[in-house]
Amino acid sequence: MWLATLLLTLSIFGGVTSVAAQESAANPATETAQSASTEGASNSDASTEDTASDAIVDEAGAEPAGLTDAEIADSSLGAHNAWMLLCCALVLFMTAPGLAMFYGGLVRRKNVLSVMMQCVFLMGLMTVIWALYGYSLAFGPTEPGSWIGNADYLFMNGVARQWDETLNAPVTPMAGSMPRLTHMLFQGMFFIITPALICGAFAERMKFSAMVVYSILWGTFIYCPLCHWVWAEGPLSYFAGEKALFGGMAGALDFAGGTVVHISSGVSALVAAILVGPRMGFPNEPMQPHNLTYTALGAAMLWVGWFGFNAGSELAIDGLTSSAFATTHFSAAAGAVAWAMTEWIVLGKPTVLGASSGAVAGLVCITPAAGFVQPMPALIMGAIAGVVCYWACSKLKHTLKYDDALDAFGVHGVGGTVGAILTGVFATRVAWDVSEGQLLGLIESGSPTLLIKQIVAVLVTLVFAGVGSFVLLKMIDIVIGLRVPAENEQRGLDITDHGEEGYMFA
Repeated sequence: MWLATLLLTLSIFGGVTSVAAQESAANPATETAQSASTEGASNSDASTEDTASDAIVDEAGAEPAGLTDAEIADSSLGAHNAWMLLCCALVLFMTAPGLAMFYGGLVRRKNVLSVMMQCVFLMGLMTVIWALYGYSLAFGPTEPGSWIGNADYLFMNGVARQWDETLNAPVTPMAGSMPRLTHMLFQGMFFIITPALICGAFAERMKFSAMVVYSILWGTFIYCPLCHWVWAEGPLSYFAGEKALFGGMAGALDFAGGTVVHISSGVSALVAAILVGPRMGFPNEPMQPHNLTYTALGAAMLWVGWFGFNAGSELAIDGLTSSAFATTHFSAAAGAVAWAMTEWIVLGKPTVLGASSGAVAGLVCITPAAGFVQPMPALIMGAIAGVVCYWACSKLKHTLKYDDALDAFGVHGVGGTVGAILTGVFATRVAWDVSEGQLLGLIESGSPTLLIKQIVAVLVTLVFAGVGSFVLLKMIDIVIGLRVPAENEQRGLDITDHGEEGYMFA
């Protein structure tokens, strides 16, 4: 159904080429995604600079606060908006059923509902936070290099549709080539899935109440600032220039969330796994996944949803959208093959779990690079991620003896780090000319400048998210405790936390 919807949408609006080429001179109020790209990252708020399309009505009521429905529908903006709304649904689809099934199959039978509940509940909780203040903290317009967004979009002010007295009609505030509502929704889906990824590390043993409080605090004090730093021309943004941290040396490229989503959630997951402690019986007792059918289907759903995650981060339909779509698919494919082949060589058999995990590792790795690299390097990146993440999940975890239950750090933390660093190697102006014709990555330019910037941004993210998570978890542990009682853990969280069972056989 999702693939059919995607193909139908693209076929209807397939005539739309580049954003810049489709914008009408008669509508100068609308900023295109491509023109905004010179000011901020693709996934960033496309209207950081003041534009007429985003302006609030002045006291005289002379300037419209947005565009009318007809102006949106009768231009290429309608096509961009349709694509972005589909991407919103695809990214939400990644959390549930995608991640819910992927994680649900990996835990033991007595905890399957607890993991699914975490995903479903976070879909609601994080949406409420995003609407109240999260979007404003992340994307409230500020000067380049600023550390946090302002209060302009609190409670959806300046985001929701407004009545324009001049036009005597409702108008929609715009963010580049889409309604700001659409931009808010798209970014909100990232805000949902990121804390859900962390849940894989402490699965089967953290209190549900502690998970709720941690997700609220983590989203507020870790995700929102980091999102602003990377995608709103903040201290870790390539597009902030010299106003980025360390005189511009922390200004990295992150197309769809290598730092914001995967590295931040991965290192936070590692910290949580260590502080909560290992599951009872780890590592001596077998803790095999109870339903790899769920996991394989969940991985496939994640693969499909990731097209919205990465290709959607162009925030428009154009040639770069197609390129990001292709690199995403190629990296996932290479990751699945590389992980399974590594298992085949090491263990003598390729596994469904390995192929599924490898696909996700490839998708994680390409996320920061999707719009900056070409398809063939994406194959290399996916293959590297498959092998490195296999090593992290099989060797590193057992050597260091931490219980990252569902390998959130091994896949997302390690895979996101590999992807962010390799972006500095393979980035090319041919994919997206963000440097006004200047050569980009190490291979293309021969200069390590971008690679160094990527590494610095990775280190800043690791320290910020890791230390921040440590502080938040310690506070929660003091106040309400992190871990369920031993008896509850032994019986399973489905029964003790939720009073339900995943399987009721007569």
